[in-house]
Amino acid sequence: MKENSFVSADDIRSAFSAAMSVMYREEVPAYGTLMELVAKVNGDTLAADAALRGRLEATDTLDRISEERHGAIRLGTPAELSMMRRVFAVMGMYPVGYYDLSTAGVPVHSTAFRPVGEASLKRNPFRVFTSLLRLDLIADETLRAEADAILKERRIFTPEAIELTEKAERDGGLDKADAERFVAQVLETFRWHDTANVSADMYKRLHDAHRLIADVVSFKGPHINHLTPRTLDIDHVQALMPEYGIAPKAVVEGPPTRNCPILLRQTSFKALEEAVSFRDAEDGWKAGSHTARFGEIEQRGIALTPKGRGLYDRLLGDSRKIVRPAADGSNARDYETALTEAFKSFPDSWAEIREAGLGYFSYSLTEKGRQTKLPGRRDLETLIADGLVQFDPIVYEDFLPVSAAGIFQSNLGDGAQQEFVASPNQKRFEADLGAAVLDEFAHYAGIEQASIENCLKALTAAVAAE
Repeated sequence: MKENSFVSADDIRSAFSAAMSVMYREEVPAYGTLMELVAKVNGDTLAADAALRGRLEATDTLDRISEERHGAIRLGTPAELSMMRRVFAVMGMYPVGYYDLSTAGVPVHSTAFRPVGEASLKRNPFRVFTSLLRLDLIADETLRAEADAILKERRIFTPEAIELTEKAERDGGLDKADAERFVAQVLETFRWHDTANVSADMYKRLHDAHRLIADVVSFKGPHINHLTPRTLDIDHVQALMPEYGIAPKAVVEGPPTRNCPILLRQTSFKALEEAVSFRDAEDGWKAGSHTARFGEIEQRGIALTPKGRGLYDRLLGDSRKIVRPAADGSNARDYETALTEAFKSFPDSWAEIREAGLGYFSYSLTEKGRQTKLPGRRDLETLIADGLVQFDPIVYEDFLPVSAAGIFQSNLGDGAQQEFVASPNQKRFEADLGAAVLDEFAHYAGIEQASIENCLKALTAAVAAE
């Protein structure tokens, strides 16, 4: 088969993201309401801020905002994680970053599967935050062994999904018919099932160990537990959610409100309590319920350098030494005040952030720069000062472990937070994954450096060509 007859990975990812959104809207109607709210807020924000709209248009990132989603799944075994990596690769999604959530009381470690190239991100920046259950963190050895046995019996991918993944790997892609079948078959892995694999008694034992453990072990597959649209003003969304019949979590996770957004801010509505049938002793079914799926919204800011991330982590820690957010949201206002006060030490203009080396930027020629010919390479700072080169923040495409844990905990219930021994193990995770995860800092630094080189080459190319 000729390579040009294959459907691009970007198109397969876009089709899958759209199909997932339709499925989740049918399964969780409140998600549709959330999408309507986010569309309104984004429209209002762009109408009120012509400069923001202009920069998004100039950097060719306006259209991606409405397409943007991230989802989250929780896997139970290394084999599931390894196969999921292969499936996502067909969609042009690769593992970026390692996240240890055990430090925040959640027994998983994770990565984010996402596109990494600029063109692919602009086409569709779909991401899936993918966690692997840490059975080794379950203190009860008997329960740990039982959970392991249950997980090893399940098959979360359809035979056809596996077959098509292997075909894509073997042939180098999928044609239109196979790509459509691939999307439909892989979607089944993420579908909600209202019948559990375990008895009500086993579910309770797993639930008592940790609610997330019960969510992973008790079901046929890793149902998508949320889909997240991107907003340009998360504070406005948070304020409007009650008017749309949605109760938001008390505190927005991440940094405080700023003129220049950094990293990632997230909020959500409480997880749904859904009817579930459990197996009984007579091979029949017993009615029960389970809480897992919720709605989430995010606002993305600039990707920070190691220096910037170090400052962010320190200031977040400082704020939590003063006020740690309560699970029930009772001290939300005090926490937000402490957070805002702590982050006064973080520069809040793009120029200051860049000059301090705290964030990553993409450089491009100004109109003046496009009309200028230089006989040789110049210093970047001089080019900026002369109005030949401009800079825009590079969007943070990844996640924050403390925020992810906060979202998990707030939606698993007030009693969800438990103590686990902090035990990051990236080597083990990568061995289970079957690949190394991409280092996000090196990736953003590469994007920034490439944009600088492109500017310098463009400024001198015209002269060289004469």
